[in-house]
Amino acid sequence: MRYERKNRYKKNGKKTGRRWLEDFAAAAAGGIAAVFLFTAMETMGSFSGTDAAENPIVVENPAVMENSTAAENQLPSLILVMAKNQLAAGNQTVSGKKTVSASQDLSFQTAETDPDHPLIMIDPGHGGTDEGSYAGGILEKDINMEIAKKLRECLEEAGYRVLMTRCSDTYLTKEQRAEAANVSGAEAFVSIHQNTYEDGEPSGIETWYDGTDQSRDSRRLAQLIHGEAVKRTGARERQLRGDAGFVVTGWTKMPACLIETGFLSSPEEAEKLSQPEYQEKLAEGIARGIDAFFHPKTMYLTFDDGPSAENTAAVLDVLKDRNIKATFFVVGENVKKNPEVARRIVAEGHTIGIHCYSHDYKQLYESTASYLEDFNEAYKTVLEVTGVRVKLFRFPGGSINAYNKAVCQDIIKEMTDRGFIYFDWNASLEDALKRSEPEELIANARETALGRKHVVMLAHDIVRSTALCLGDLIDQFPEYQMEPLTPEVKPIQFQP
Repeated sequence: MRYERKNRYKKNGKKTGRRWLEDFAAAAAGGIAAVFLFTAMETMGSFSGTDAAENPIVVENPAVMENSTAAENQLPSLILVMAKNQLAAGNQTVSGKKTVSASQDLSFQTAETDPDHPLIMIDPGHGGTDEGSYAGGILEKDINMEIAKKLRECLEEAGYRVLMTRCSDTYLTKEQRAEAANVSGAEAFVSIHQNTYEDGEPSGIETWYDGTDQSRDSRRLAQLIHGEAVKRTGARERQLRGDAGFVVTGWTKMPACLIETGFLSSPEEAEKLSQPEYQEKLAEGIARGIDAFFHPKTMYLTFDDGPSAENTAAVLDVLKDRNIKATFFVVGENVKKNPEVARRIVAEGHTIGIHCYSHDYKQLYESTASYLEDFNEAYKTVLEVTGVRVKLFRFPGGSINAYNKAVCQDIIKEMTDRGFIYFDWNASLEDALKRSEPEELIANARETALGRKHVVMLAHDIVRSTALCLGDLIDQFPEYQMEPLTPEVKPIQFQP
C-alpha cells in the first residue's frame, strides 16, 4: 500500500506536491532567483519528478574559478543553476546559470522555507565508478537508486518537495553530496546504503547519525526512520549508531542520517533487497519516519519537588546534552537550599513554576488562606533567587486530590483571578509513589502517554532513578517534540 498523508497537501482536490516549482518560477518572474545546486558531472536536472526534456537545465562544465585560492579549490567545483520551466502562471520562463566554487562564501537565495512542504534531499549512495558493495551480481549503487526513487515517489505523494544528489548512474564525491544539501536549503538529508560483512550471517537495518551535534536533531530523525523502516519490513533491528564519522552526516547543516537497509552479503537479504516489493516497503518505512519527524506530537516534560543539588543537576545535564527545554515546578524551601541550581534552571532556558513552599499537604490545604500564604512565600523566594515573576503553578497532588476537595474550587478561582495558570498532567513516570527501577519508570511513561498528540509528562527531579533514566526516556519518544510549558500553552487540568 502506497504511503500517503491523506489530504494534507491537496487543494481543491488537486495534489500540490510539485507546487513549489510553480512558486519558484513565479518568484523569479518577480525578481527573486530560485537557485539550485548541481555538480559539474550531473548535467540533467535533479529536480525530483521532473523530466529533463520538459525542464531543460542550463549547465556549464566549469574550469576552476578565477581569482580563487588554492584552499578554495580543494573541493570540486559546483554549479548553481536555475531550472528553465514553463510551469509558472502566464508561462513565465525562468533560466540562468552561475558557476561558483564549493568552498566559496555563497550569497544567493535558496529554496524558501515552507512548513507545509518541507524540502528533503535523498542521497542514493555510491554511483558511477563507485559501485559500493557487490554480491551475486547485485550492485549496491543500483539497489540504493531503486529505493531512493521509490522513496521520492512516497514523499512527493505526501506533498514533500524532494531533491536527489544523483538521478542517474553518476559518480559524486561525498563532499559534493553534502554541499548539495547545504546549498539547496534542504530541511532533512537521508543517505541510502547497503551493508556487507565477510560472511553471510549478519542481516538487518542499521542507521547512523552524527551524535556530536545535538542542535540539528539528527538523532530524532535517525530514530524515526530506523524504527519505521524496521516496523514496515519486519527486518532485524540492528544498532542505531550516533558515532557516524561520515562526511554526509557530519558536513551537512540540516538533520541528517545514513541508513543501511540490509546486508548484500546475506544471500537471503540480498534477494529481498533486489525485489521491488521489498524496496517499496523500505521506502514507505523511511517516508513514514520522515513524516513523523516533520509532524511530531508534543510532549512537555515537567519536574516537581526540586531543586536538589545532585539529582536536579543530573537532569539538567541530560536536557542540556539533548538540547531540550523542560518545566520545573519548584518547592520554595528547596530553592532556598539550592539557589544555584534554581538559577541554572532559568539560565539554561527552562520554564520555572511554583509547586509550593512547604510540601505539607495537611497544612497547605487547611484553607484557601493557608494555600495563598504558602504560595506567596514560594513566589517571593523564586523571585529573590532567580528574578523570575512566575506565571505557572502546579498543585501538590494535582488540582483535585483527597486533601483539597473542600477548598480546591475556591483556590482555583482566587489564583485564576490573580492571573496565574495551573497545570496538571496526563501522563506520568509514577516516580513519586514508590522506589522504582529506571526501566519501570520508562514503562510507566510509555503506558500512560497513550500516543496522545499533546502530553504533559509528570516526573520528579529529586528522584535518583528519574535522573538515571531520563536519556533513555527521551529516546522512547522520538515521535514527540519536547517543549517547555508557557502561558500560551493550553493547560491540562483535572475535571471534577
